[in-house]
Amino acid sequence: MEKEIFKDLLAQNILSCSFSLNLVNGNNVSKSLNENTSSVGFIYRHIAETMLLFGNFFGKPSEVQNTTMGKLDEGQGNDFEESRKLIEKGFQMLEEIIESTPADGWSKKIETPFFGTVSTARLFSHILYHNSYHSGQIALAIKRGI
Repeated sequence: MEKEIFKDLLAQNILSCSFSLNLVNGNNVSKSLNENTSSVGFIYRHIAETMLLFGNFFGKPSEVQNTTMGKLDEGQGNDFEESRKLIEKGFQMLEEIIESTPADGWSKKIETPFFGTVSTARLFSHILYHNSYHSGQIALAIKRGI
C-alpha cells in the first residue's frame, strides 16, 4: 500500500512541477525575477542537484557535484541540456527509491544536517515539497522576470 501512495505522490509532483519545468529552455535560463534573485537556470539546476544529492540519504549515491546549494548564482544553470538530464535522472532516482524501500522502511530514521533525525517518508516528502517550491519560483521568473 505504501508503495502505491508514494508512487501517486511522485506522479503528482512530476505533473505539478512539469507546468513550469517544461517552460525552461536555453533561451530563458538567464531570466530572473529581479536582479537580486537567482536565474531560472540556476534554480532548475538546483532542483536537479538537490534531488540527486538527497539520494545519498536513501543509499543512492550520485556523482553530481553541488554547485547550487548554499551558493550564489554564477551561471551554473546556463547549460540547459545538462540540467534537463539531471532533472530526469533525479525523478528516476525517486522512482527507484520507492521501488526499493520496503513498507516498514518508510518509518526508518535518517540523520540529516538540515532537519536532524527524520523518517524516510518525511525526508522523501521534503524533496517533493522542495521541487514544487522552486518550480513556482521558475514559473514566476519566466512569466514576470527580467
